[in-house]
Amino acid sequence: MKKLLMSTVIAASSIFAITAGANAASPATDTATQSSTQKQHRTGAHNPYSQLNLTATQDAQIKAIMQEKYGAQKDKRGDYKAEREQMQKQIQTLTDSKTLNNTTLNRLADQEAAKTKQRFIERVQTQHAISQVLTPEQRTKMAQLKSERQAKGRQHMQNRTANSNYQKNM
Repeated sequence: MKKLLMSTVIAASSIFAITAGANAASPATDTATQSSTQKQHRTGAHNPYSQLNLTATQDAQIKAIMQEKYGAQKDKRGDYKAEREQMQKQIQTLTDSKTLNNTTLNRLADQEAAKTKQRFIERVQTQHAISQVLTPEQRTKMAQLKSERQAKGRQHMQNRTANSNYQKNM
């Protein structure tokens, strides 16, 4: 029993010493990693532009594009909310009626499709404007980051599905 206890203490202290030595041997690497992580957190890990090494001019131009896009939307938030509430009332009226009014349903569907189309157009226009600010190398890097983010999203969804199936089978 004493041998087992002593072996455990020696093994634990050896692991501690090796770990402490490894950390002490490379403090610059840890600091660089830590500051990089902190920088990503500060700039927003979800902000791909922070990883493109933008010049100050590029950064200002992209901020102006985003401000133009989101500033205009911010001014219209009250209008958007009123439109959504009106749409929900119309949908509720439609679903509560004894018979389905296909004319009204088609009109609501067309309105929703027009809004979706407009959001799509605005998104692509914004992406295009930002792309014109970037160098070819930065565009390539941006495409790579987008691809990685999409792959991560697919992997996340696969994990969620697998986890859901696992829980169902329990």
